[in-house]
Amino acid sequence: MEHKRSLKAGFLKSLVVTGAIIFLSACRDDSSDTATVTETSSEGQLTTVRMNEVQYLGTHNSYHPGPPEDVVLIVNNLTGDAAEAAEAAGINDLMLSLDYAHVSLTEQFESQGVRQIELDVFHDPEGGRYKNRNIVALLGKNVDSGIDALAESGLKVLHIQDLDYESTCYTFIACLTEIKTWSDNNPDHLPITVLVEAKDEIIPDPLGIGFVEPLPFNTEALNQIDIEIRSVFPESQLITPDVVRGDYETLNAAVLAREWPLLSEVKGKVLFAFDNAGSKRDAYISGHPSLTGRVMFTDSEPGSPEAAFLKFNDPESSFDQIQNFVAQGYMVRTRADSDTVEARTNNTTRSEEALRSGAHFISTDYPVPDLRFSDYQVSIPGGYITRCNPISAPNNCEDSEW
Repeated sequence: MEHKRSLKAGFLKSLVVTGAIIFLSACRDDSSDTATVTETSSEGQLTTVRMNEVQYLGTHNSYHPGPPEDVVLIVNNLTGDAAEAAEAAGINDLMLSLDYAHVSLTEQFESQGVRQIELDVFHDPEGGRYKNRNIVALLGKNVDSGIDALAESGLKVLHIQDLDYESTCYTFIACLTEIKTWSDNNPDHLPITVLVEAKDEIIPDPLGIGFVEPLPFNTEALNQIDIEIRSVFPESQLITPDVVRGDYETLNAAVLAREWPLLSEVKGKVLFAFDNAGSKRDAYISGHPSLTGRVMFTDSEPGSPEAAFLKFNDPESSFDQIQNFVAQGYMVRTRADSDTVEARTNNTTRSEEALRSGAHFISTDYPVPDLRFSDYQVSIPGGYITRCNPISAPNNCEDSEW
């Protein structure tokens, strides 16, 4: 989600198709096995262990079914100066980093043991802003995607407009509805956490191909995130900052007092967290001190009134910080891998550090292996949906009971 690359002007100059184009598939190897996971726990653990005292498996850009075949086709068939320009602009590395894919959210919950997902959203109040894929005109194709959902008003879910635009659920409402349907059908599930990133980055378009410019996420757009979440989920199914704060003066005070809910209190519920920092986070908090009335937790500075959820993407460089903040009571998310690097080299060092750090949400692109690369895979040790957190779990928490 936090994957941000500056697309140089030279990249778009490289989008010139020369000669015959050969069809190349960007799909994952279908032979990858799905994980077998079970969600069982003793009632005793549910009533004595809090939601910040265990560790969950998450996925990065959970809606991402793989890079668009048309874009892969264009890039892989550049020749001469165009190919050199693409290499110089870093586009080849970019396409390598996008070469991962997830199954539907339902399948991730059902067969892969995932309990934390990530969704990128774009503001589209009138609808249709992301319906066309203008880059495919380079292949002589109709730019209209033909996807009716993209014509609807409301937030859209995708990674990079015009370049990495495929999704397993194109609207935020559709993604939320899928989560709720699974949750309603599995009312005893451990809490699901949804990390939401508001995206409005403009990508260069020096050739005038017509890349769409995202609308900025102003306060109205940020409010729309909460509105759409509440249009799908009743308050009783949400774990909000108000729920965790309780009678404490600030959310941070409640967290430092170890007041995250017991797992028995949040079975079948969903927590939302805001991925963005900086001005977007500040705008989301503005007028809502300690996140009063808001749906999402924010990645706020430890010690600030809103601080409860923290993000440290690199568990190796931030290992000590993660352990420290987990011990204090904050909930932390980290990444086990990035840009397909670990899968291509079958390097488990980063994922092992992520698990050992005590971060609550271990996000990966590989809850199952991509056998085109290696058998690299990230899972909760023991084959469980969750396990006792190595830093914050109480003495009575036993992995064998999950």
